[in-house]
Amino acid sequence: MPDMRRYRSLSAAVFAIAVSALVGGFLGKSALAVDDKVPEHYKTFTAALNAIETNYVDKVDSENLVFSAIRGMLGTLDPHSSFFSPAQYAQMRERQEGRYYGIGIQIGTLDGDITATTVFEGSPADKKGLRRGDIIAKIAGEDAKGWATEQAVAKLKGPKGTTVEIEIRRRGYEQLIPIQLTRAEVYIPTVPAYFMIDATTGYARLQDFGENTDKDLKHALRELASKGMRRLLLDIRGNPGGPLDQAIKVANEFLPKGRMIVYTRGRVQNSDQDYRATEDGEFSDIPIVMLANRGSASASEIVTGALQDHDRAYIVGETTFGKALVQSVYRVSGGAGLALTTAHYFTPSGRLIQRPWDATFDEYLNYSLTDQNVERAHNPSDLKRTDSGRPVYSGGGIEPDKRLAGPMEGFNPGRFGRLLNNRLEFESYAQKFTAEGDTRVAQQSSGRKIVKPNFVVDDAMVADFREQLKADKIKIDEEGFQKDADFIHAMIRYRIDEAVFGIADARRHLITADPQSQLALSMFGEAQRLSDLSRATGKTKAH
Repeated sequence: MPDMRRYRSLSAAVFAIAVSALVGGFLGKSALAVDDKVPEHYKTFTAALNAIETNYVDKVDSENLVFSAIRGMLGTLDPHSSFFSPAQYAQMRERQEGRYYGIGIQIGTLDGDITATTVFEGSPADKKGLRRGDIIAKIAGEDAKGWATEQAVAKLKGPKGTTVEIEIRRRGYEQLIPIQLTRAEVYIPTVPAYFMIDATTGYARLQDFGENTDKDLKHALRELASKGMRRLLLDIRGNPGGPLDQAIKVANEFLPKGRMIVYTRGRVQNSDQDYRATEDGEFSDIPIVMLANRGSASASEIVTGALQDHDRAYIVGETTFGKALVQSVYRVSGGAGLALTTAHYFTPSGRLIQRPWDATFDEYLNYSLTDQNVERAHNPSDLKRTDSGRPVYSGGGIEPDKRLAGPMEGFNPGRFGRLLNNRLEFESYAQKFTAEGDTRVAQQSSGRKIVKPNFVVDDAMVADFREQLKADKIKIDEEGFQKDADFIHAMIRYRIDEAVFGIADARRHLITADPQSQLALSMFGEAQRLSDLSRATGKTKAH
């Protein structure tokens, strides 16, 4: 699976597929017209490649050399232009399409073990009881310890209807658990949770952008409206972005026809485009509070910026990531791909929200790991205005209307709480629990614990969690534990809910404790005021 730097580079604001012939015709022809030395540069590159292949002391992989050279070139440009090997390109396309054939998990490596990091609800893996945090110890009878994720992916994927045998290791079970999975089409949801918080308040979690996000969100909103929704809490925290057309369609759900959503400006042909709402949004009148944080990037910032600029949403949380570079993704020879920055995008008020980057991109890409400077100075030229005249600023992300730090599920824990979260201790603890009546994994174990819906994290459960920390050789910082007690309680509940009862139940319970969500729910008076301003401004413009 891709690392975090690669994953962020997948958050392309534009997703355009072009065959190699179009790359040559669209980009190469223009380059040749302005620089007749390009053919000589090709000769220099191929001569160097030939010298390495012929004379280097050890045998070299020519494909790896070329791929590395391309990555090196892109690394001199910006943090988001990037190259995809054929396997990486295929993974990216699956994420954008939202469908693929397999067992329905995302995996990573932890301490040399192939570990399930996500299990998609309704997938073959979910139906057989796989959990986030399960260690896939064996695949098709082979010990998977020490495997690279690419090796495991190659074994787990396959044609629809075929089977794969795996054995998983799970906390609370003494033996490996054998499971046979039949591969099927897997749908990757981008709106994994939506529900009514109370009689009139709907909640929708917009987790990602794919090629069907607009349909996913419209379905969720209509379901909520049928249950009485009159106002919406839209959660876009941690959303890394995706296709530009989906950002436009999502924003259009909440805007009247003709309103600017985003515009792009660049150097190449057709990069200068204005994108407006093409129809009256079905939900263009309801008050909206949006939750955004430092992990909200790219397409999610387009939606956030458009709704803020048109006074259609009151933003709560943190300043967003600050990615306003448009990538076009080209398929090149051999099934590889190239994501190349071709334009900047601007919010309706004219904000360029791209953050500046450092020479190595390290500080830029690690932005979400550091706390924000809430006293950030603004240049006078950065000042823009919303439709009603409220001040907003260019120069680095979408700033919230009401700020509250909360990088971890709405909380801002201290050092000890962050350590537990980063070590996946909450996910690991959830492995011990099973819902009453869940027989998907038939193997019994004395270490299992049964929970019912709406269980309570009591003192005994916290004491049991502390025993796990001791067993995992984590030194308990008593002062830190007490300081982060609310976060620890909430995350124990959240991860057990997620593993046992599903993401919707997990989110429903989490927002009752999550400080950002609680603040957001208190801000609907401001959201109503903005909604009234937006309607009044729209009438003025119409006349």
